[in-house]
Amino acid sequence: MDRFTISLDEGLAVAFDELIKERRYSTRSEAVRDILRTQLQQSRVKRDDRGACVANLSYVYNHHERDLAERLASIQHSHHDLTISEMHAHLDHEQCLESVFLKGPIRRIREFADEIMAQRGVRHGHLNLISVNLGKTHRHDGSVHRHLKPAD
Repeated sequence: MDRFTISLDEGLAVAFDELIKERRYSTRSEAVRDILRTQLQQSRVKRDDRGACVANLSYVYNHHERDLAERLASIQHSHHDLTISEMHAHLDHEQCLESVFLKGPIRRIREFADEIMAQRGVRHGHLNLISVNLGKTHRHDGSVHRHLKPAD
């Protein structure tokens, strides 16, 4: 394990310690490692869309918007190979929240998310991507699959 020292001005150190307490990290080192992993992950996903990922697309939409529910379902069906699962919740008499769990090529996941979020009546869309490394194909219990491991 490599060690390094950083210097922080007093205000930043106080704010960092508050974050550590808020998120319940046991040490500053744990917090720094977590922040670095998050930043590296975001940077990797922004600059490289050739890899694989798991993702969550969440959005709010008005189910009274003309044909919107049907359009969203049609888009999801046309990308069924990317979809792991979908959850739907009613927020009020008009607004619904959907969260779609996805896996596949980063580029295709982004295209899917962009298509969903561009629909008239969809609001507050957010895509959370996590790069993964694909394990070797193997079988157990009669099925062939590969495990996905979050990229470091």
